[in-house]
Amino acid sequence: MKIDVLTLFPAMFAGPLDESIIKRARQAGLLELQLWNLRDWAHDRHKTVDDRPFGGGPGMLLKPEPIFEAVEQLATEQTHVVLMSPSGRAFSQAIALEMTQHKHLLLVTGHYEGFDERIREHLADDELSIGDYVLTNGALPAMVVIDTVARLIPGVLGHDESAAEESFSTGLLEYPHYTRPAEFRGMKVPEVLLSGNHAEIAKWRGEQAHLRTQLRRPDLLK
Repeated sequence: MKIDVLTLFPAMFAGPLDESIIKRARQAGLLELQLWNLRDWAHDRHKTVDDRPFGGGPGMLLKPEPIFEAVEQLATEQTHVVLMSPSGRAFSQAIALEMTQHKHLLLVTGHYEGFDERIREHLADDELSIGDYVLTNGALPAMVVIDTVARLIPGVLGHDESAAEESFSTGLLEYPHYTRPAEFRGMKVPEVLLSGNHAEIAKWRGEQAHLRTQLRRPDLLK
C-alpha cells in the first residue's frame, strides 16, 4: 500500500513513522510512505500557502492553488484523497479497514483555520476527523490514520488474527488478558483461562468483552 502525506510540517512525522511496526512494514515493502512539503508548490519567494478569508474573521486559510497543484501532481486514478479536518467523518476501526481497500492514500493535512472550501468541494474524496477537539494542525491526525491503517495491511502484524480480535474490530471492547504468573500478590488469573477448555474460554471472553463494553462504552452497543 502507498500513502503520501501533504503537510506543512514533515519533520513532525520523524520518529512515530520510523519506529516499531510502521518501520518494519516500510522495511518489508508492505507500506510505501512519502512526506511532501506543501510549500514546495508555492510560487512566490515567501512560499505563501495561506491568506485571509473573504468576508473577514480571525485566522488564515490554506489557499487552493498550492494544494490543487500538489494533488494533481501526486495523484493517479487509484488515489483516494483524504483531508484531515475537524469537520470530517469520525475516524474508526471500520473506516480504517475501509481505507485499506485503496491502493494509494493521499492525506492532506490542515493548518490555520482550515481549507479554502473549493478544496473540499472539488479535490477531496473524503474527510476524516480523529475526535471532537481541535489540534494545532493535521499532522498528528494523519499519523493516527497511518498507524491504524498500516496495522490492517496483511502481513504487517505477522499474525492477521491479532488485528481481528482487537478492541473495536468486533464492535466491542477487547476482553481482559492475563499472562504468567498465574498468581501475583494474591491476585489470581481466572480459573477458566487455566482450564484448557477452549469453548469455555471463548464463551468467557465473549461475556467479558460485552460486559466491559457495557460498563465503559455503552454507546458502542447501540
